[in-house]
Amino acid sequence: MISYINNPETRNIDGSKYRIGIVVAEWHFDVSEKLLKGALETLRRYSVKEDNITVIKVPGSVEIVSTAKWLAQTKKYDAIICLGCVIQGETKHFDYVCDIVTQGLTQLNLTFDIPFIFGILTTYNKQQAIERAGGKFGNKGSECAEAALVMIENKNKIFDQ
Repeated sequence: MISYINNPETRNIDGSKYRIGIVVAEWHFDVSEKLLKGALETLRRYSVKEDNITVIKVPGSVEIVSTAKWLAQTKKYDAIICLGCVIQGETKHFDYVCDIVTQGLTQLNLTFDIPFIFGILTTYNKQQAIERAGGKFGNKGSECAEAALVMIENKNKIFDQ
């Protein structure tokens, strides 16, 4: 018989005991602020206590990685949500920023025993970012908050078996 862990059809998450760190980039803050709002609304919907949520704003997406690492080193958090927005411009800077953040968060996921959720929009233009920060494609910040809670639950269920 197949054993499902955290089946979306039967998922019932009580986030009241979870501690969540959120690192959000200030660059393109009109977009990342909406991602943050979506994440916070979702965490509240799953009963995560406001006292259990820490939000740290950093200058840009590259700075998310080191700040997320510092939060993890405190061992106070069950998951860390990383939110930001990188919009492609005329130079290769976009590629470097995306590579740094992707590789950095991948390494953190492999190094620490908590999930780091990748909520960095990497879009070709501002309109695409807006559409993913509460627009016609939903709010990726909200999706990241739910993903963080699901990953915490998955980890707990795997190790409790």
